[in-house]
Amino acid sequence: MVKNIENAYYHALPSSLEMKICVFEDDSVRNLYPLTMTRAAFELRVGMSSLLQKVLNRMLRGLKYDEVYLEVRDYLTPVIRNRYPMYRVNEYKPVDDTLFINSRLLYTGEELEFGEEVVAMREGSIAYAYARSSTLESLKGASMGEVLQHLCRELSCKESEVRLIEWPWDLVKYNSEMLTKEFAWRGRSRVQEGIEVIGERDMVYIDPSVRVYPHVVVDCEEGPVYIDRDVRIYPYTFIQGPSYIGRGTYIMPCARIREGCSIGPVCRVGGEVEESIIHGYSNKYHDGFLGHAYVGEWVNLGAMTTNSDLKNDYTEVQVFINGKPVNTGELKVGAFIGDHAKTSIGTYLITGAVIGIMANVLAPDISPKYVPPFTWYVKGIFSRGFGLRRALRTAETMMSRRGVKLSEEERRMYE
Repeated sequence: MVKNIENAYYHALPSSLEMKICVFEDDSVRNLYPLTMTRAAFELRVGMSSLLQKVLNRMLRGLKYDEVYLEVRDYLTPVIRNRYPMYRVNEYKPVDDTLFINSRLLYTGEELEFGEEVVAMREGSIAYAYARSSTLESLKGASMGEVLQHLCRELSCKESEVRLIEWPWDLVKYNSEMLTKEFAWRGRSRVQEGIEVIGERDMVYIDPSVRVYPHVVVDCEEGPVYIDRDVRIYPYTFIQGPSYIGRGTYIMPCARIREGCSIGPVCRVGGEVEESIIHGYSNKYHDGFLGHAYVGEWVNLGAMTTNSDLKNDYTEVQVFINGKPVNTGELKVGAFIGDHAKTSIGTYLITGAVIGIMANVLAPDISPKYVPPFTWYVKGIFSRGFGLRRALRTAETMMSRRGVKLSEEERRMYE
């Protein structure tokens, strides 16, 4: 499923072989639940691409390496192997010179030096580390955690200014900045005739395969707009930059796509969306507001589903992470919705709501702050609904409508 999204952007590995690349998960990936329950942290999207794409396509440009290793949580191993057959998953052996990169690292274009052995820290976490084979050769058979602990003891550590994604709202916070950077990295501009553009037309790229209906306005005065291949933009739609509309997405009539949005691939989106990321294959087909939110894959938001992203008293928003309220330090925080979650028509999501994977919210009133995975919330009551087997059948039905099959690896992951 995801490999079809990712692979289109990967460059071929350099032919000169000098070192290994190891992208690893640490314990803080749990602070990104429910978004990282069903994917590795490096698969999270911010801007126009995933964290892994930015590392491989930008951060490692010009470096000579022969293999990429992905170290993830054990239960994700079969799924990640299926999505990334070109890389080695949970097979790293500490032998050769290796550049270790935290899966939560958000590369924004910094110049990084890897010539000397080093451990780069960011607020108590390893952001990246470079070690030679002579340092690693005594660690044969060690786990990834043991390898990283050894490097912290043996090598010089320095505090780095690179960014690590710590919380789900960080993805939304940095989205507009990354949209602008990645538009510049891609270096493209193109606008079809007849499209109303407010601002400089070279701040817009619309792929030749895109079908744009009449009465569409693109506003790029505050940032660029990138519309990828096979997108349809229906009439009376307003798109404001910086924004990205991913491959195969349909923007429905009268939609208002405001600044800071990354949508798709293969989404159906209508109504008003602001400062939000919709990971892929999800539907917000009808009217309703989505703001400062991150929506996973295969989510369906019923008609008029609306989330709050600002409290009435203008105080900072709390979000429940791993069962505990966390102060975000932000005034505007919307909803974080796990894969395959569903909402009914007329659902109202409270500020900072967290909706778990495969949860169902049928709420004629305001939702609770947290709906656990696989749970139904109906009229103020939590229940197990129809159970996992029925939830998997529903997932299969939804995915088949987009020509995608639920893999056995994904099924076992959910079980």
